[in-house]
Order: sequence, then structure tokens, then C-alpha cells
Amino acid sequence: MTNSEQDRWTRVKGRLRSSVGDDVYSSWFARMDLESVQQESVRLSVPTTFLKSWIQAHYAERVLSCFQAEMPEVHRIDLTVRSAARALVQPKEPPQLLDARRPERPDGRAAVEARMPAATPVSTSHDALGGSPLDPRLTFASFVVGRSNTLAHAAARQVAEGRRGDPVMFNPLYIHAGVGLGKTHLLQAVTWAGNAAGERKVLYLTAEKFMYGFVAALKTQTALAFKEALRGIDVLVIDDLQFLQGKSTQAEFCHTLNALIDAGRQVVIAADRPPSDLESLDDRVRSRLAGGLVVEMGTLGEELRLGILRSRVAAARVHHASFEVPEAVLDYLARSITHNGRDLEGAINRLLAHSKLNAQPVTLEMAEREVRDLIRPQEPKRIKIEDIQRVVARQYNVSRSDLLSSRRTANVVRPRQVAMYLAKTLTLRSLPEIGRRFGGRDHTTVLHAVRKIEALVAKDTALSEEVESLKRQLQE
Repeated sequence: MTNSEQDRWTRVKGRLRSSVGDDVYSSWFARMDLESVQQESVRLSVPTTFLKSWIQAHYAERVLSCFQAEMPEVHRIDLTVRSAARALVQPKEPPQLLDARRPERPDGRAAVEARMPAATPVSTSHDALGGSPLDPRLTFASFVVGRSNTLAHAAARQVAEGRRGDPVMFNPLYIHAGVGLGKTHLLQAVTWAGNAAGERKVLYLTAEKFMYGFVAALKTQTALAFKEALRGIDVLVIDDLQFLQGKSTQAEFCHTLNALIDAGRQVVIAADRPPSDLESLDDRVRSRLAGGLVVEMGTLGEELRLGILRSRVAAARVHHASFEVPEAVLDYLARSITHNGRDLEGAINRLLAHSKLNAQPVTLEMAEREVRDLIRPQEPKRIKIEDIQRVVARQYNVSRSDLLSSRRTANVVRPRQVAMYLAKTLTLRSLPEIGRRFGGRDHTTVLHAVRKIEALVAKDTALSEEVESLKRQLQE
């Protein structure tokens, strides 16, 4: 960069500071650098994608007009991210162009267009917002609907098809399910469909990426840009919320969640458990999440598993037209692989690889041999504290509210202690969490109840049989 270019850049920054004020300049432009000047274009850089996106969206014309006041020949600005470890975007993205070679506006200033290359896919636009990587296969078209996911699919569809300004029916939409049951597929489908429509900005983030972005923004002193960029999103999609850690990060997530919902923006969240079971989250966040539409995606029934297998075979045949899987093999896989959808997809991939590499047709014998490690023993049912309270209350003819109350009568104390004992032995919940779910009791109260029932079960045959009966009911 020549001395004259450096001098003009200094004057441009002075004009920009005068135009927007010291506070705005410090927040958005203090870390913007001039990289090069080439004929009609100027190349600028900022340290984060959030700064880039925000400047593109809100100050493009102003930056360009300040340059043109010093360098009339400039008609375009290339704004790039210079940091190697960028806050939220991993794939390298092409610079977005501020192009002033367009008809002038009535006020005499050049119109400015923030544009992407014409053939840019939705994923690049999404990356420009700072989103997590999207899998092009995870769309509504490839999602197989069955009894266990019908409501979640319908709700996700409604969110994806909404328009800016439409009333939000349920906010947030909270989808929870075990591993491999389709949560991420639905969330990415919402993102693909919403961004393809072009009316709204839909941003998909994993909880890990949200945390990384927030910490990176704090380190680079661009936390304000991070917050403003997120709160300018029309639909925020957060995956794997159970991994959100850290008090400051959770507090920022809570503020962002509240700001978006209060502004009528849509929030979609997925996790592996319901809001009430996210022990690491603040009570206020859990309460806000539970206030929306909470939908569970259940385990895959055999019919749905068969539908998924047929869908994956059809997808494979797009690139391998000769790939055939006999119906008997599909039936065998649907009956035998019950764990999750990823295992089903893995089975089809194995059959495809074996068939192509060995030039052999798919047979039942070959399928049995290739997927035997995917046939897992049936996992025990995941028991919830609410289920324990319901079953115990029914067994002892008391209400669930009695178990949560402060009543100390004998007909309530014993069932409450039994329920606490079962919660400790049949779930992975901690003593403090169990106490909180039993009317906000201290963890020492839970520990006393557990030890009490353990001692009684060892010498009271009738109580031991009652407890075993309750366990069987809960595990059926």
C-alpha cells in the first residue's frame, strides 16, 4: 500500500467516524483494515464474519460513499474476513461485492448492491450468515414420515413455509428425541427450505458452534456484533442444545432467545431430552423452552424403518442404477436393525460397497454377514422422573401433587421416599436434580430417602416386592 493510499484511507476513516459517530464507529469499524486498491475496486477486511455480515447489511452505502468522496474512481468494495480462525464459519466463502456501477438513485447517490455470484447455492448464503455446515441430503424431500414423527414433521414444515410478518403459532418449537431418530434432519430441512424461499434469513447452528462463536466474539471484542447479528435472524435453528455449557454462554443464549421470541421471530431447537431434563440449563431458559411447542420424536417402528431403507436404496440408485436390494433383505434389515436411522443408512452403504467392489448381487446371506455388528440388543426403556411419580402415586393411591408437597403424613412420606429411591436407581439424574423435581427439596433429603428405602427393602419382604413390581411397571 502506497503512502498516498494510506493517507486517503485515514481520511476515509475520518469521514466514516464523523458520519456514524464515535460509538458506532468503535463497535463496527475500528477493526476494519484496507488491504489493497486496484483501479475501480477497494479490498477491505474485518476479523469476523459477523462484522462482515452486519456492515454489508447496514452500512454498505455509507462506506462506499466515504470512499468515493476521497477516490471518485472507486465503484466497488470487496469485503472479506481476514482471520484464519473465524468465529462461526469454517468453509471459505467468496467475498460479497458492493457494486456501485448501477443507476443512480433520485438523491444522486449511487445505489449499492450486496450480491453473491449468480449460481451460489443456499448453503453459501447460509455460510455467509455464520451458520454450521448443512448436508444437502437432509431436506424435507428425503425425510420419511411415520407415526413416531408425524407431529414434529408437520410443525417443522409449518415453520419452514412461514413468511416474514406471519404470526408465529408456537415459539419456540422444541423437538427432542434419542440419537439417530431424525432431529438434525428436520432442523436442516427447515433451514434449506426457509432460505430457498428467500423471504427470511434462517440460521442453523449447533450448540457447540454457538458457544465457539460467542467466546471468539468476546476475545476479538466483537460481542456486540455477534449479538446484533443473531438477533437480526428471522428463524434461528439450534441443534444439540444439551451441549450448551458455561454460565455466560447460557446467559447470552437466554437473552437471544427472549429477544427473538419477543420480537416475533421464530426459534427452533432440538435436544436429546425434554426441557425439564436439561439439568445444566438455567431454570429461566428451561421455562421459556417449555412454554413453546415441545414435540418428542419416538423410536422408529418397523414400518418406518422399512420406509427409510427403501428411501436410501432409491437415493443410492441415482448414482448406481444397477444397485438392487431384494425385498426379503429389506424386511430382514427392518426387523433386525432397530436402534436408529443412522444404522439403517450404514447398512445400505455397506451393501452397496460390497456389491460394487465384489461385483456380486445383494443376497440375504450377504446382508446377514455384513450388518451383524449393527444388530444391537434392545436398549432398556429410558425412564423419566415424571413416569416414576405417576406410577408410584397410582400404586399408593395418592396424587402426584401430594408427592411434591410439603405434607409429612405417613401415607405420603413413604410413597415419596419410594419414588425418590426409584428415581435414583432407575435414572441418571443427580441427587440435587431429583430434589428439585420433588418440590424443590435439598439433596440431603433425597439421600436420606434412598438410604431409608434401601434399608427397609433388605428386611421387609412386602416392601421389596412392591418396589420390584413398580420397577417392572416402569420398564415395560
